[in-house]
Parts: sequence; structure tokens; C-alpha cells
Amino acid sequence: MATGTLISLGLYFVAMLGIGLFAYRQTDTNVEGYMLGGRQLGPAVTALSAGASDMSGWMLMGLPGAMYVSGLSAGWIAIGLTLGALANYLLVAPRLRVYTEVANNSITLPDYFENRFADNSRALRVIASVVIVIFFTLYTSSGVVAGGKLFESSFNLSYEVGLYVTAGVVVAYTLVGGFMAVSMTDFVQGCIMFVSLVMVPVVVIMELGGMNDAIVAIESIDPTLLQLFVNAVNGEHLTLIGIISLMAWGLGYFGQPHIIVRFMAIRSVKDIPTARNIGMSWMIVSITGALMTGLFGLAYVTTVQQTQIDPETVFIHLSQILFHPLIGGFLLAAILAAIMSTISSQLLVTSSSLTSDFYQAFLRKDASDMELVVAGRISVVVVALVAIYLAYDRDSTILTLVSNAWAGFGAAFGPLVLFSLFRRDMTRRAALGGMIVGAVTVLLWIYLPVQINGQSLSAWMYEIVPGFVLSSLAIIILSKSGKPREGVTETFDKFQAELKTHS
Repeated sequence: MATGTLISLGLYFVAMLGIGLFAYRQTDTNVEGYMLGGRQLGPAVTALSAGASDMSGWMLMGLPGAMYVSGLSAGWIAIGLTLGALANYLLVAPRLRVYTEVANNSITLPDYFENRFADNSRALRVIASVVIVIFFTLYTSSGVVAGGKLFESSFNLSYEVGLYVTAGVVVAYTLVGGFMAVSMTDFVQGCIMFVSLVMVPVVVIMELGGMNDAIVAIESIDPTLLQLFVNAVNGEHLTLIGIISLMAWGLGYFGQPHIIVRFMAIRSVKDIPTARNIGMSWMIVSITGALMTGLFGLAYVTTVQQTQIDPETVFIHLSQILFHPLIGGFLLAAILAAIMSTISSQLLVTSSSLTSDFYQAFLRKDASDMELVVAGRISVVVVALVAIYLAYDRDSTILTLVSNAWAGFGAAFGPLVLFSLFRRDMTRRAALGGMIVGAVTVLLWIYLPVQINGQSLSAWMYEIVPGFVLSSLAIIILSKSGKPREGVTETFDKFQAELKTHS
């Protein structure tokens, strides 16, 4: 590998570890400081850390790969995600920031569910924590897989070495600096991703002779690649169910713990509109760049190089052949940034759940803040090791791993979060039933050996759709069959009053 590339990557690794050390010195040693940054995130850090942890390696590998294979029809995913992210800022962000503080200063999502519904049985906390641990371990594994592929295809290192290097650096700064380190590194990584997703498609289009020539090149490969309603893989028109399945990715935002925890940590509700403007601008530009990288990268690889590559490595491939080694190293750092930003967020949320919702809740109720921080750090290492083990199975694509975990969280937590913030009469039984129905529906939809029109259930319709719908129905029906526990409606009224004071 060129010396310039190694220098760029080396500087990137040093910067991330340096930020982790800085955050360690700035963060309070108590459990709220380690897991929620003391609720002091500014709007810019909130927006870019939410975006970077959201998009992960699939933004630079999975999404360009889908566009490379399917053409513009993959753009429906981007449309759904953009609408979902906007709705999340409008509907969830301000309310969750206020309610988590009103509900006994909840610092994790399971903690919020328990306090919101006065669940003395702790069933809500336990089941929510189990969902988080299961789906986040799978989600984290997808990021480690992306790191392994990156090191294998770019550095001529073994896939396994890539797994350990990627996870090792993330664990180091997450272990030391906690939530503040994760958020600050996410901010820097989000900036790197933004610049890279502008540079690569612009340079590729220029290499193809400009936008008109680039479009002609795509048409010469397959005209259906430029049709929004046709899947270029099989040349068939997208059905309504197909479009709904692609756009339904947007439903997942309401239930992603690693994203909405940023809303819990922002310093003020008044900062949320600023965060929304920054976050949505970043997202629209970045996701458009990712789609263009896949589409025009296909044109360049096919018509100019006349070769074949793994679709999910198109960004890596272009960064190494079109740019100076120093810039190429910066672009590879963008992929590492995307991967690491999500892994770190997921590790922290999972370790927070293991620490607060299992260790403190059931094993050491009187544990000191220092003991809980230590337990959180140990949990980070354990989850990372399990994710590495799962990542040894390299057959699953990044997009598949992400889509399964995204659907699991979206269906299990999405309706629950929304109804809990808007419905005064929602009951503990409804919350428990909605969460279980959502999670189980997703798992059954993925693994049941049932076919429709010769397709598996998951291929016929994205599993988040039935999961989200059935979870919502369960919440509505079960809320009508009982009454909220004592004090729940009074807390909701207090939340509404607090929300008005911040508006």
C-alpha cells in the first residue's frame, strides 16, 4: 500500500484515540456522565453524531452496492429514510428529551419504559434489554464485517485481522471516553463522511466526461438502471408492496436506541430545531452522494475499466484508483469513520443496557457510580468479542445484517416510543404486548419457511412492515382493555406541562 495512504489512516486512528482521551478527561465519572454525557450535547454534535451512528458502513458500502446492482429503484430506500429521519426529529426528539428527564431521569430506553409505565415487575425493562442485546449484537457484527472487508480488499490483510483492528480501535476509545467520546468522534467522522460522499461521485462523473456522458454510459449498460419503478436485477416493474417495503426503512427510526439516545442527551429542547436543520442537510447530501457513487461507479467500472468487482466495495475501489494515495487514505478513513461511528454507538447502548438494566437492576442495586462505569466498560469488551465471533461468518451481506436488526428495533420499539409520547391512556400491558408482538413478528417473518409467489416472506415484504403494524394494533387494543397504573397519567400531564414551557 502507498505510504501516503498509510499516513492518512495512521493520523485518523491517532485522532480517534486522542478524542477518546480528551473526552475521558472532560466527562464526569458518574454513570450518567459515562452513558449519556451529562445531557450536555450541543446541536451540531447531536445532529452529526446521530447521522454518523445511523448511517454506518452501509452508507458507503451497502447502499452504493444496492444502487450498483438495482439502479435507481434502490433510491426508494433513501426516500423512506429521509422522511423517517425528519419525522423522528419532529415527533420524537423534543418529547423524548423532556419525558426521559421527567420520568425519574431515565438514562436508557428500557429505563424510560419502566419509569413511564410504573412497571414494578421490571418485565418491560428486562424484555427491552433482551431485544437490545440480541439485535445490537447482530447490528454491531455487520459493522465488524464491513471493517473486515475493507482491510481485506484495500490493505491486502486477512479478513480476520480486519475484524480485530476495526473492533479494537473502537473498543479503545469507547472504553475510555464513554458517551462523550462516542459522540465527539461521531461528529468528526460525520464530517469526513460528508466530504467523501461529495468528492467521490463528482470525480467519477468528471472522469466519465460529465453528467450527460455518465448517463449515456449507464444507459449503454442497461436502460432500466435509470428507471425508478423498475428493478434492474430482473427487469420487472416494482409492485406497490415492493415500493412500500423499500420506503418502510423510514419507519425504523422511531425505535433505534443508538439514534434516539442522542435526543435524550441534547442539552436543551430549544437546540433541537438547529440540530434538525444540520442533521437533515447532512443526510440529504450524504445519501445522495452514496447513491450516485453506486450508479456512476458502475458506469466507470464497466465501461472504462471493463472489469467486475464486489458491488459493496465500489466506494473502496474508486477511492484507490481515482485519487492520490494521501486522498485515497482519507477516503478509506471515511469508510472506517462510518463503520466505527455506528459500532461505538451500538457498543455503548448495549453495554449501558447490560449495566443499568441487568447488573444494577438485579445483581447490584446499591452499586456505586464507579462500579457501574467499570461494569459498563467490561460489557463493551464482551459485546465486541461476541460481535467479532459472529462476523467470522462472512457470507451475509452488510445490507442484510443491517436490515434485519433495523427491522427488529423499528418494530419492537418504534410504535412503543411513539404511543408512549402521545397517548396518555397507554398501559403497561399495551407497552409489553406491543414490544413482544413487534419483535416476534420480525423474527418469524425472517425465519419462517413460508413463501408467497415463490419468494420468502422477507423477500416479498420487508419484515418491518408487518412488525410495525401488528405492534401498533396490539398497543391500541390492549390500551382499551385496562387502565394505566397509579401515577402514570399524572406524570404524563407533568410531561405535557414541561413540554409547553420549552416550546
